[in-house]
Amino acid sequence: MIEMVIDARRKDLGGFEVGRILPFHARRMVGPFIFLDQMGPAEFAPGAEAINVRPHPHIGLSTLTYLFEGEIMHRDNTGVTQAIRPGEVNWMTAGKGIVHSERTDPLKRSTGGPMHGMQAWIALPDETEDCDPGFFHHGEADQPTYENDGLFARLVAGEAYGTRATVKTSSPLFYVHWELQAGVRTTPPPGRGTGGMSERALYVAKGMIEVGDQTFHRGQMIVLEPHAEPTVKALVPSTVMVMGGEPVGERLIWWNFVASSQARIDAAKADWKAGRMTLPKDDAEEFIPLPEDAAVTTRSEPVQPPPTHPV
Repeated sequence: MIEMVIDARRKDLGGFEVGRILPFHARRMVGPFIFLDQMGPAEFAPGAEAINVRPHPHIGLSTLTYLFEGEIMHRDNTGVTQAIRPGEVNWMTAGKGIVHSERTDPLKRSTGGPMHGMQAWIALPDETEDCDPGFFHHGEADQPTYENDGLFARLVAGEAYGTRATVKTSSPLFYVHWELQAGVRTTPPPGRGTGGMSERALYVAKGMIEVGDQTFHRGQMIVLEPHAEPTVKALVPSTVMVMGGEPVGERLIWWNFVASSQARIDAAKADWKAGRMTLPKDDAEEFIPLPEDAAVTTRSEPVQPPPTHPV
């Protein structure tokens, strides 16, 4: 029933901990999901640094930011400035290239508060890999929800359980947020054998669950066998992200770039180094240099994927 278990690799960014789940050396992707981070949970003191990620570039992917607690201000070079709050979705498609920053608003920083959320990267299929960049914000009303007998489920993106979220995706996938009270049992969307997605996984963001006769805790991803149809039971109140989709083919990942060829990666590196990718209009005073040019890494830097490798 279970193909693999992946433990999040935790990194302290100076009062703010991030857990890297994907990519993993033995499992680079789940469907088109090529990157998955858990941000926090954290409680920032008034005046703390909080989230302060300077402008940086992406190609070949869509980022999906989803929060349980807190707020992040997004700015990009398409002209968008948009705050994201719990239950909302920021979906940014990089395509041939986009530059954005993620920061805590100064007013929020002055008061402090909680931060907890997930960021996923979804690799674009070949036909849209070099599309024009774009940004889309979706409120809670754009995401179908279900609530009954201790189970809350929100379809964040894609299609599952006979319904579809408003977020426009580029390939078949689903991304679901579960809140489970202790003792609740439920099932993920179906696998390959019953007309569902080829690849699926569960990530325990909080709490403890039982899948089959095994127990899993916060910070663990359970990659399911393609034909498995497990029942999931919450042993304590738990938050679980459920994801899956169809593979999009081999991809390379280097720093913030995802591509089907080394040539695309190299071109993006050259463009960023030469300043050919413009900065956000409202956040153009600083940026994150290409890693080979960066002499110092501070807590304001995003956690970087490993060097280029096939996935």
